Parts: sequence; structure tokens; C-alpha cells
Amino acid sequence: MKNQLIIRPVITEKADNLSSKSNKYSFVVQKDVNKIEIKKTVEATYNVSVRAVNTLIVPGKAKVRSTRAGMLKGIKPGYKKAIVTLAPGDEITIFGEDQK
Repeated sequence: MKNQLIIRPVITEKADNLSSKSNKYSFVVQKDVNKIEIKKTVEATYNVSVRAVNTLIVPGKAKVRSTRAGMLKGIKPGYKKAIVTLAPGDEITIFGEDQK
């Protein structure tokens, strides 16, 4: 297997609503992995059974920052996001039990 396929979980309000209502969890993954590799990695890492994997590539954003010397223009890099649907009864605890 490749080194570090799943980079980090996505922790936003929308992702939290998906996990509590639809049993779907979001992860930032490497851009070159496919759905089968993501499924195997999530099943092995979190000891759950995965029903489906949806992926999307989030484009980079243009950022402008003003400094004393003028305006600095740049772009934030894009990333690949995987939304993993788990079987009923399975769940992933990202923070721990006492956080909710």
C-alpha cells in the first residue's frame, strides 16, 4: 500500500451533519488514489465496513493579502476529498467519546 493514503478527516459543520444523519464521513486523501484503495484503507484503519465511496476534487482558491509593500497574490492548493458511506450500525469516532 502507498504511504498515508488518508491525509486527515474533514472536520466542518457540514461534515458533522453528514456523519450524524447519513452515516457518511469525509476525508482528505491523496490525489492519485482510487475508490477501491480508499475503501480498503478505511476498513483496515477504523475496523468498519464501507458501503460506498464518493470522491471529488476541490479546486484551489485564489488568495490576495495586503502587506506594507503592496498586494501579494497567490493560490491555495486544491485537494481530493472522499465521502465514505458506512454500513448501518458502524461509526467512526474522530475525536473520542467525551467530545460530543
